[in-house]
Amino acid sequence: MDFKNEVISLLAEICQDDVVKENPDIDLFDAGLLDSFGTVELLVQIEERFDILVPITEFDRDVWNTPNNIAIQLADMK
Repeated sequence: MDFKNEVISLLAEICQDDVVKENPDIDLFDAGLLDSFGTVELLVQIEERFDILVPITEFDRDVWNTPNNIAIQLADMK
């Protein structure tokens, strides 16, 4: 599985909805799939699974709002 698909699978687990796999450009916050608690869980899981530390201060909801955008941001941080 490539990195992007791994990230999207992680998001599907955290959001508890496969719609993120079907529509990787969905706005997770506008759709109510991700909230502040989910964001913290996402950042913890990213560090555990991918060994990428994302400081909460670097998490901008306008940039990290879709599965595709999150995968791009994380790929840049690898």
